[in-house]
Amino acid sequence: MDDAAAYADAYNKALALLARREYSRRDLARRLDARGLPADAINAALDRLIEQGFQNDARFAGAFARTRAAAGYGPVRIRAELFGDGVADEMIEAALESCETDWPELAQELAQRRFAGNNPADAATQRKLIGFLLRRGFTQSNAYAALRSLSGREDSV
Repeated sequence: MDDAAAYADAYNKALALLARREYSRRDLARRLDARGLPADAINAALDRLIEQGFQNDARFAGAFARTRAAAGYGPVRIRAELFGDGVADEMIEAALESCETDWPELAQELAQRRFAGNNPADAATQRKLIGFLLRRGFTQSNAYAALRSLSGREDSV
């Protein structure tokens, strides 16, 4: 395959992927590399897609963060996932801001849904709740505040 054909193939495959949903540049490059396309053709195609506005890491980060927040994930996990996709720190922070999510309130809603019938004074329930919220990507302070709200207490746990 000559350079022009490899570029066209990489461009068309990347465009087809982007037609379905947003991808980060790194994720697109990984997917195209897995299809055996040459790295220089991949980079040229991705540069062109960025110039044309079809691929944008900031737009991807915003859409990803809003989707994950709506699914009940916290800022720590969303930040880590975006970092893993190769999104720059300033874009990650802007994406988290664009969510307009009240993280402590979201953690409390999850705690209410997941542990409503359990005794919040039980140590095992407390460990499960805190562990659940931490795995979902909430901060420790959000997790403990959710536990306090579940037990109806405002003092520390």
